[in-house]
Amino acid sequence: MNKIKLLCPSCSSKSIVKTGKRKNKNQTIQRYKCNSCSKTFISSTLKNKTYPAKIILNAISCYNLGHNQNKVSKLISSNFKIKVPQRTISSWLSHYKNICTFAKLRKEATKQYNPKNIINKKTLNHIQPYTFKYHKAKLDILLKENPKFAALNDYIKKINSDKFPHHIFTYNKDNNSNNQRASQLKFNHLKIETFSKNNLTIQLAKLALNLATTNKERHQKIQNFFLTNDSTTIAVEMPVYLTNWDAGYYRNQKGFVFPLNNYKTPITCHIDILQIRNGLIHILDYKPSADKINPAEQLTLYAMALSRKLNLLLYHFKAAWFDENNYYEFFPLHAVYKRES
Repeated sequence: MNKIKLLCPSCSSKSIVKTGKRKNKNQTIQRYKCNSCSKTFISSTLKNKTYPAKIILNAISCYNLGHNQNKVSKLISSNFKIKVPQRTISSWLSHYKNICTFAKLRKEATKQYNPKNIINKKTLNHIQPYTFKYHKAKLDILLKENPKFAALNDYIKKINSDKFPHHIFTYNKDNNSNNQRASQLKFNHLKIETFSKNNLTIQLAKLALNLATTNKERHQKIQNFFLTNDSTTIAVEMPVYLTNWDAGYYRNQKGFVFPLNNYKTPITCHIDILQIRNGLIHILDYKPSADKINPAEQLTLYAMALSRKLNLLLYHFKAAWFDENNYYEFFPLHAVYKRES
């Protein structure tokens, strides 16, 4: 039996092996055994379900895009050649509504938008192709609840226009471009306190990863699932940048320690997941094996850049990195601002 890269849900051991399969009328399910505690399990988080995970999760996403349950049933039948009764879809929606929290916004959202226009997307030819997406209904609803973040609407619309400086996100070695990506920069920052949580982000990531058939797909599947099914994600792959003028703002602010004096600007980045929740703007980055890394520098730059684009103080931002087992968050302000003791 071959070892595989899973954690035992009972004891978190990595000593996992395949131990046979079981079948039902719609799918074949791989079972696993933990060599440490001898317990068996399946890798899908959708246990004891007759239908494959991708069918259940696609049905939930179709519904949250604005289709009614009968239409969802027809779409699933057309796309996956499996007939799912409307009552079964209804039971899935009920079962997962505490994780897929868009359910509480759906009625208001679908009054203004239909499945074809509720999410806007634009392919950006930056260093590589990025697909920037934002959820129109959630943006409207969450900005109405948080009017202090109204500048987000203008910035997002600017990304979709010819007024946005897309040219600074391209890199051409032949032209000796000065563009630098935030994810590649290293610097010393002030000591920060990082908080580990077991929250809805982890549960959503676990669900979304059932849709990824390769490691390469993980980022996109998580982003799309969050954007469609949670109640706080407003955008994914959102481009932001830090200019020399932005850097000057931080250099001149009392109490700030600007860590980038040795780097040229502009500094560019793409935010994996942008959320509004609990009165703050949250910047999230999906990192496989999140417990083994600390991208606080990268996320601090993301927050500094977006803070200046929106003309908002940095204390309005929180940042976090996560995977399907871990979530770590901190305040970017604490990385570059000396708090009074």
